[in-house]
Amino acid sequence: MRRAFYRRRMPPASPHLTQPPSVTLIAGATASGKSALALKMARETGAVIINADSQQLYADLRMLTARPSPEEEARADHRLYGVADAAEAWSVGRWSRAALALLDDLAAEGRPVILVGGTGLYFTALTKGLADIPDVPQEVRGAVEADYNSLGEASFRARLALADQEAANSIERGDRQRLVRAMSVQAATGRSLSAWKADTRPLLAPGAWTGLVVEPERPVLYARCDARVDLMLRDGVLEEVRGLLARGLDPALPAMKAVGVRELAAWLNGDMAPDQAIDALKQATRNYAKRQLTWFRNQAPGWRRTLPSTQL
Repeated sequence: MRRAFYRRRMPPASPHLTQPPSVTLIAGATASGKSALALKMARETGAVIINADSQQLYADLRMLTARPSPEEEARADHRLYGVADAAEAWSVGRWSRAALALLDDLAAEGRPVILVGGTGLYFTALTKGLADIPDVPQEVRGAVEADYNSLGEASFRARLALADQEAANSIERGDRQRLVRAMSVQAATGRSLSAWKADTRPLLAPGAWTGLVVEPERPVLYARCDARVDLMLRDGVLEEVRGLLARGLDPALPAMKAVGVRELAAWLNGDMAPDQAIDALKQATRNYAKRQLTWFRNQAPGWRRTLPSTQL
């Protein structure tokens, strides 16, 4: 039943969750302590914890993404953790459909819910809405990428402007990924990306949720990031990445782009000394945390702020 739901598009015209259970959104940067807070709150309230982190979806990345341990998952009801194989490409739309199914079920049961994670677009889908854009077939995207490579950015952007003037004007110079995405959606659906984006609806009704951001001071957050990397290495993350690389997956897949895969792959391949790889991984983790911190400050200014506990 659930697999069938994932393939079903969300109804574009009907409001969602007009009478939800108690819904709490907990956002924050990596290593900020948001998962520990969610677990504490779930233990106190009996809430179900739903993952809102795009990297923690993947079963192959438990250590690299600091997913809750089996012991932690046993202490409260956790959903949407490790549910995807690294060979899959989950989009925000696919996560939204899966999360909506759970929210509908839990609303019917009257159970409180905590959605926790660091993926800003997931929270945008919940509170502001994102367009339910159909998945673009790989062959279509490949053909569009070939056009970009042959035309160059300026000519490609001019061609995009004929189909989607708004996207062509708004996408920053040098942003190849977004230009290709906009043209791919047009080619696959016959409708511009801008038109899809204009047709949005939040998953959660206004006033039906409360938002909380775990926001350490930046020096504290960076120190926690470094400590998190040390814990991962101690717990065997290098072997986890070795197993992932052995699968020979497409490097464009989301799981292969997870923070740390590139740095640890360079260590394993002999392209980087261990100390250099560790330093690079810590820097990449801090950079990622900084981007997340900035995003939540800009996109969730009205959410309540809290400091983390001492637990990583």
